[in-house]
Amino acid sequence: MRVPRFTVTLTLCLTLSAAAVGQVSQEGTSRTGNRSGETDAPSNDIDTQTGRILNEAIELMNAEDYAGAAQKIGTLQLDRLSPYERGTVERILFNTSYAQERYEEARGHLQKAIDSGGLNAQQISEARYQSAQLFIQEEKWREGAAALEEWFKTEPKPNSAAYYMLAAAYFQQEDADRALAPAKKAVELMDATKPNENWLNMLSALYLQREEYREAIPVLQQVITAVPEKKIYWMQLSSVYVQLEDYANGLAVLELANHAGLVAEDAEIRRLADLLVFNGVPFRGAQLLENAIEKKTVTLDDKLYEKLANCWLAAGELDRSLAPLARAAELSPSGDLFVRLGEVQLQREDWPAMIAAIERGVAKGQLKDPGNADLMLGIAYYSQKSYADAVPLFERARRVDKHRPMADSYLQAIRAQN
Repeated sequence: MRVPRFTVTLTLCLTLSAAAVGQVSQEGTSRTGNRSGETDAPSNDIDTQTGRILNEAIELMNAEDYAGAAQKIGTLQLDRLSPYERGTVERILFNTSYAQERYEEARGHLQKAIDSGGLNAQQISEARYQSAQLFIQEEKWREGAAALEEWFKTEPKPNSAAYYMLAAAYFQQEDADRALAPAKKAVELMDATKPNENWLNMLSALYLQREEYREAIPVLQQVITAVPEKKIYWMQLSSVYVQLEDYANGLAVLELANHAGLVAEDAEIRRLADLLVFNGVPFRGAQLLENAIEKKTVTLDDKLYEKLANCWLAAGELDRSLAPLARAAELSPSGDLFVRLGEVQLQREDWPAMIAAIERGVAKGQLKDPGNADLMLGIAYYSQKSYADAVPLFERARRVDKHRPMADSYLQAIRAQN
C-alpha cells in the first residue's frame, strides 16, 4: 500500500529592509526576520542599489518571469555582496529554479544560501527543511529521510507535516518499523479540531501492515470521524474487528456503513450478508441479498444464489430456500448443488422432488461425492418403500468408507422387511 500523494509547497521567505531600499513587493512572500531574543543574527542591511535590483527581481519572479528575474540578478557583482545580500540572492534563485521544477539546481541554491553566512538560525532551518521537502517531492525517499533526520536534530519545534514526511519516506522504503514513530508523532501533533486524513491513513496503514490490529482501531475510528464519506475506512475497521474475532463489532461497523449508503459493491454486500448470518441474523442477510438482486447491484452467479439459499436455510425458511438453491444449481458447473437441493427436499420429506433434484445432479456430473448422491437417492426410494430401487443405490454407496455404516443400516432394514 502506498501512502497518499501530497504536494510539497515551498515559498520564498524574504523581507528586505524598507529603510534601506524602499517598499518591497511582498506578493508571494512571507516574513522571516530574526527569532525573538537572538543576538547572533547577521545584519540584514542591504545596499540601496542592490536592494533596488533585488526588488525588481522579486517582482519579476512574482510575475513568473523567471528568466527576467535571473537576468536581473545577473547584473549584480556577487563577489561584492554582503553575506545577507548573497543569501537573499540565492533564495530568490532557489525559488525561480523550483518554479521551473529544476529541483537539483534549487537545492544547490539553498545550500549556497546557508553557506553564505547571511542567514539567521530560523532561515537556515527553513532552508534545510525546504531541501528535505524537495527530496520527498522527487520521491528520493532515502535522501529525504536523511535530510529530515538532520533537520530534526536542530529544529526545536518540528511540525506534524515534517513528521508525516519522514514517516512517508521510511514507508516508501518499506521500513515500517522506522516509519511508525514519526507517523504517531504526526497524529499526536495535528490539530485535533481539524484531523488530517493523510496523517491518520499513514498511521493506520502502518499498524495494519505490522498486524497491530488493536492499535489500528482508534486510528481508524478517528479517520472515519474526519471523513465519514470514505467507505474504505469503514471496510478496514470492520475487517480489523473480524481479524480480532470481534464479529459483533465487525457487523456493527458494516451495518452503519450500509445505513450511510456506502455498502454498494458486490463483494461488500456479500460480506455483510455473511456477517449477518454469522451473528445470528440470517433473515436480514436474505433480505439484504434479495434487495441487491432486485436493484441489480450484485452479479447473479451460482455463488450469490447459494448464499441467499444458505441465509434462508439458516433462518429456518426451507421453502424460501428452494428457488435460489435451484437457480444456483442450474448456474453451477457441477451437479453438487442439485444434490444439496435434494437434501433440502429430504428435510421437507418431498421424496419425488428429492429424487428429481439428485438425478439432475448425477446427470450434470462432476460431483465431489458421488457416493452421497447414491445414499440420498437410496433414502428417497426407501422412504417410498421402493426397496428394489433403493438396494442397488445403497450397494454403491457402501463402497465409500464414510457412507458404509448408514448404507449398511438401510440394507439391513430392507432385509428385515422380507
